[in-house]
Amino acid sequence: MSLGPPTNSGNPMMMQFFTWDSLHPELTWWQHFEAEVPRLAEMGITQVWLPPPHKAAHKNGQGYDAYDLWDLGEFQQKGTTITRWGSKDQLIRAISVAKQHGIDVLIDAVLNHKMGADKTEVFTAIPVDDNDRMKDLGPPREIEGWTVFNFDGRGGKYSPMRWNHTHFTGLDWDHRRREKRVYRIASPRHKGWSRNVDEELGNYDYLLGIDIDHRHPEVRKDMFNWASWVLNTTGASGFRLDAIKHLDRKFLLEWIRSTRRLPGRSREFMVAEYWSPSVKLLSTIIRSFQGQVAFFDVPLHFNLHNASKPGSRYDLRTILDATILKSYPGDAVTFVDNHDTQIGQSLESWVYPDFKLQAYAFILLRGEGHPCIFYGDVYPNRECYDGNTAHGLRQLIRARKLFAYGPLKEYFEYSDCIGFMRLGDSSHGGCAVVISNAPRSDRASTEKASHTIRMHVGARHADATYVGLFEPAERVQAASDGWASFSCPPGSLQVYVLDQN
Repeated sequence: MSLGPPTNSGNPMMMQFFTWDSLHPELTWWQHFEAEVPRLAEMGITQVWLPPPHKAAHKNGQGYDAYDLWDLGEFQQKGTTITRWGSKDQLIRAISVAKQHGIDVLIDAVLNHKMGADKTEVFTAIPVDDNDRMKDLGPPREIEGWTVFNFDGRGGKYSPMRWNHTHFTGLDWDHRRREKRVYRIASPRHKGWSRNVDEELGNYDYLLGIDIDHRHPEVRKDMFNWASWVLNTTGASGFRLDAIKHLDRKFLLEWIRSTRRLPGRSREFMVAEYWSPSVKLLSTIIRSFQGQVAFFDVPLHFNLHNASKPGSRYDLRTILDATILKSYPGDAVTFVDNHDTQIGQSLESWVYPDFKLQAYAFILLRGEGHPCIFYGDVYPNRECYDGNTAHGLRQLIRARKLFAYGPLKEYFEYSDCIGFMRLGDSSHGGCAVVISNAPRSDRASTEKASHTIRMHVGARHADATYVGLFEPAERVQAASDGWASFSCPPGSLQVYVLDQN
């Protein structure tokens, strides 16, 4: 898959360009993105993952409360014409500007469920155990559900399909009884929950809202058509696939292959969110998609989170254990944090500030996997911004762009301090990285052996001088045999590059 425009000759890099509550005081979000495109290109960003662009169930909905995928901020629906992020025209313009600057854009595809129905209807459903969706809690009964989607504001433009309960498998609200519980919709044509989903809670087909039945021929046709339409309409270059542990895998694989068969789309980039810390489970899922999609490395994220916990004695030598990056490096999209891991969110697992830069150095400078940077760690915001992290992260992004090339050598020497070396190539000098998660109370003892690692810089850099990018910016002289001793303060990070003076 393409990791950016073919004209890019440097290290590819993705950015998630939003946080959960993203707002801009003066511009719509699409206008904000357009204004930042030149800066992103200068940083070396080759792909941007934007938030869901379609009309949400609520005026300020982020789009994960998906109402109408075919309304990109063009029709008066749900109390607004534009989406939370802006208008359709603003989105198209922003993506066009991004392409002119060598940046591909990924659409966040929310295909699992719908929310914000236009009307209710009465149909038969079966209550199920919320902790075991395969266990029925009673006989079929009539319920009243919000399952009618007419999209009157759009009036059938782009897609004539109107949705009703026959297009769904389940929901969690009986409007007649004012009762919140999970129901499986039942009728002669319904086949129950999809079996091609995660087995958590017995069967994790149902997540939230009104769960879509991806086996229904009308649903399949509409979603296949939407994929080609949204790419052609917006100029986007691929998809981020939301919550696929709840999606029918057979459908999704067909959907991906269908999209790739479109003219000029054979190398479209697609990355899936399958939120599980189990690499054993993810290995099965990765194989089932037959190389058609990359996966966010959730197990690596949890390793980084655990290594960052205050007072942690996490053994850094194990940081790659049980990760996608270790087992399937070509399939791994690595990340430190995202909108779901923010403090206060449902999947909260924030990588704490004392280890945030070490985590980013690990995903940005090693040359394995495809790294994704989080907007909230780069741009000032009210949710999760840390100025020191942002300053250091910009240094690491620059180091990836200018220095992090060539073969990788690992020096996982100590439980609280590891290092790795990039040997460079014909155009780039490479870099040496030292990462520590030792208690910062040890800062006074910077000569401690566990914070100094000998690494081989390569024969062509023998006798060369390296300088640290972070304070204290120490200088290191490589010996004539190519070995050098690189260090960093406890609980910190240092990146060494060839001295240009």
